[in-house]
Amino acid sequence: MTKNSEEGSFFRSQKFTDWPTVKEALIAKEIGGAFILAPMAMQLAADDVPIKVVHLGHRDGTAIVVRVDSGIRDFADLRGKVIAIPSRYANQNILMHRMMKTWGMDFDSMELREVPPPEHPTALREGSIDAYIVGEPFAAKAEVDGFGRVLYHTKDIWEEFISCVLVVHEDLIEGERELVAELVDGIAKSGKWLDEDLEHRMDAAEVAAELYYFQPPELLKYVLSKPVDRVKYTNLAPLEEEFDEIMNLAVEIGVLSEEIAFSEYADTSFSKPLEELDWDMDRLPPVGGAGTEETTR
Repeated sequence: MTKNSEEGSFFRSQKFTDWPTVKEALIAKEIGGAFILAPMAMQLAADDVPIKVVHLGHRDGTAIVVRVDSGIRDFADLRGKVIAIPSRYANQNILMHRMMKTWGMDFDSMELREVPPPEHPTALREGSIDAYIVGEPFAAKAEVDGFGRVLYHTKDIWEEFISCVLVVHEDLIEGERELVAELVDGIAKSGKWLDEDLEHRMDAAEVAAELYYFQPPELLKYVLSKPVDRVKYTNLAPLEEEFDEIMNLAVEIGVLSEEIAFSEYADTSFSKPLEELDWDMDRLPPVGGAGTEETTR
């Protein structure tokens, strides 16, 4: 939903806490667009759901987390363990299989268990899983609460990792192209605003904690600063070669049944260099977040 004004359009967000629900809402056109998992977007397009990826949500912003008292020190130590993933359609699932290939491990070397993202920290604390891989702020949640530690940040094991992508319905692209462009431009500019100054990130944490995440501001400040490149909000144009790698791995492990051409699920025409955007950054409110709870920012 939008409300037009002299300052631009107001985009109303809706929060989801699990991926199946946001997927169904998108299919039913209860929402015009959503931040969803990259492989999920490919599968929806393969299933003839008329959506297109027009932008990324962020870069990195995911971690593999274990208990502080765990003997797990590297990826090989996850052999035989139970690891929570957000969804089989999550790129976190793809990453775990990619890592298994890198470490010379069979794909059945560990149990990857689908768990809703908000439940990952609790499951680790209670011992029902040995580790989890999830988007922020749920990776940092275990750290801040003192019972978890990061085994790997995705920035260190899959450079420029992609988790969420922005998809919109094709009829919006065809019928309200300027509105879609305004949305993408706003996300791009707010990302530049976030990445250019640590103080901006701290301000954004205060706003996002109260209005979107319903989490303590201190948790989001931790996510956005420890380290500062834990999650990045620039370089968000969808690139074919990056998506092809995700797609090929998804097909290899059976997440996707067949290959799908980039042009069938992506429209890169809305992403443009930041210097071409002319919005006044002083007037721009922060947009966005990190991780799976942001599915419809």
